[in-house]
Amino acid sequence: MNNLTLLAISVYFAMMLGIGIYAWRKSTADSSEYLLSGRSLGPAVTALAAGASDMSGWLMLGLPGALYVSGLAESWIAIGLFLGAWANWVLVAPRLRAQTEQYDDSLTIPEFLGNRFADDSHILRIVASLVIVVFFAVYSASGLVAGGKLFETAFGFSYQTGLWVTASVVVAYVVLGGFLAVSLTDFVQGTIMMIALVALPIVALADFGEGASVSDILRDIDPNMLSLFGGTSALAIISAAAWGLGYFGQPHIIVRFMAIRSVKDIPTARFIGLAWMGISLVGAIAVGLIGRAWFSVHATPLTDPETVFIVLGQVLLHPLALGFLLSAILAAIMSTISAQLLVTGSSLTEDFYRLFVRRQAGETEIVTVGRLSIVAVAAVAMLLAQNPNGSVLKLVANAWAGFGAAFGPVILLALMWPRMTRGGALAGMVTGAVVVIVWIQAGWSATLYELVPGFAAAMAAIVVVSLLTKTPAERADAPTVQGIA
Repeated sequence: MNNLTLLAISVYFAMMLGIGIYAWRKSTADSSEYLLSGRSLGPAVTALAAGASDMSGWLMLGLPGALYVSGLAESWIAIGLFLGAWANWVLVAPRLRAQTEQYDDSLTIPEFLGNRFADDSHILRIVASLVIVVFFAVYSASGLVAGGKLFETAFGFSYQTGLWVTASVVVAYVVLGGFLAVSLTDFVQGTIMMIALVALPIVALADFGEGASVSDILRDIDPNMLSLFGGTSALAIISAAAWGLGYFGQPHIIVRFMAIRSVKDIPTARFIGLAWMGISLVGAIAVGLIGRAWFSVHATPLTDPETVFIVLGQVLLHPLALGFLLSAILAAIMSTISAQLLVTGSSLTEDFYRLFVRRQAGETEIVTVGRLSIVAVAAVAMLLAQNPNGSVLKLVANAWAGFGAAFGPVILLALMWPRMTRGGALAGMVTGAVVVIVWIQAGWSATLYELVPGFAAAMAAIVVVSLLTKTPAERADAPTVQGIA
């Protein structure tokens, strides 16, 4: 690797660690600060933190690769995600911010559900926490696999070295600075990602020279390359667009809404977040399409379409700029891992340790346990990531569907339907998760994405069971949820 490229990547790592140290000095005095930054994030940081923790390496590798192979029809997943993110900001963000604070200042999603339904048995918190811990251990492992593969293919290091470097840097700044470190690093990482996704297709277009028509080149390759509907089916479009349904149930994304300093800041954060997402998605689509045309013109074979972002950068960019580009891929990977580790560590701390082990634990003890929990989850993820041949995209798709079906309908109706009961919430979580698992095991995912039947079944279970069961007697300190917008 060129020394200038390595220098740029080293600077990126140093920035992440520096932010971790800053956050450690500023916001780790108690569990509220460590786990939610004291609910004090501004709209810009909240917006980019939600976006960067969402997209992961899929934005830089998977989406451009899919467009490279099949053309514009593969952008339905991007369209679905954008619409889902918009709905998440409108329906979930303001309500979740208000209600998690009103219901005993809930710091985690399982704690909110337990408080929302006055669940003295704690079964909702236990089930929700188990889903988070199990799914996020696998989800985090998929991110580490992506990091290991990046170091192996782009940097020339071994897969194991890539695993250790990725995990060590992420764990260091998350353990040090908690939620504030994760959010600030996500802000920086989101900015790097967007700049890289805008700059690379512009550089590639300029390399074609005057008179060249990328659209004509793509149509010569395949007449359907620039068609949203060409070469695909209605079920395939539904499956791709249905990814947007998953947003309502992703703990590492919606927890950002809980930390913004005020409900009044959410419209601003929504505008920033959706603008960032729209620009980044269009950039990723452009990389895939322009990359396909570029490699066709230059008659250069590309063995792995998902490396189009990397290889274009290697061919067209100065080594220092290439280092920035590769840092953008690392940013996409690390921002998601860090958010997942923090949410899992938070759940282990608040929903297991404080609830069942040490109810009277002091704030210093809770923060320490939170840090140890993050290290433990990272260690499990490292063990799961030892196989470099694991399918990252498949793991991500399954985990996204699992969270979306198990939590999405529960979160939506808990925030918006006062008649919902504890039994309905539990039925929805279990039904959504079971349907997703059965759908995957039966091999039906190739026909219809498992999130669609899982989400629909969970929604139906919540409504039916809630109408058949009684709401618990409202606690004296529990506020009403009607009217919260």
